[in-house]
Amino acid sequence: MRLLVGPISAVEGLAGQADHVLSLISPDAEAPVVAGPRTLLRFNDIAEEREGLIAPTVAMIETILGLAGTPTLLIHCFAGVSRSTAAAYILACAHGGDEQGLAAQLRTLCPEATPNALMVALADTILRRDGAMSRAIAGIGRGVDAFEGTVIDWRL
Repeated sequence: MRLLVGPISAVEGLAGQADHVLSLISPDAEAPVVAGPRTLLRFNDIAEEREGLIAPTVAMIETILGLAGTPTLLIHCFAGVSRSTAAAYILACAHGGDEQGLAAQLRTLCPEATPNALMVALADTILRRDGAMSRAIAGIGRGVDAFEGTVIDWRL
């Protein structure tokens, strides 16, 4: 499996390399135009439920996990820092491997990555990792500050 991960600004340049696009954007954001198959999930980039905002749900994480068989998946959010890196990490863990090792790989690939903690926690429960995914992401800490994350080409 190949994961292309980045900000919304990179979608046009990367979409042609992907078999499927996963768009993780805010409820009121404009979705980029893509020619091929796409899954669009709309929720706010929040780490805990907040009144007036839409949090990621178990159903959304299950939808993400349902894309695990896609040969090349382009995952994007607005900045390519939080929601998209969380989805990539979730799919990497579902693919197999050590949670801490995968978190370290993510940090190396994208120094800005700060995966959405709520998404990771929901996946941690679904995948029965007993908190290992959440601990691994907490262990790499917050990524470096940036307007956009580095585009990732992660081959699992």
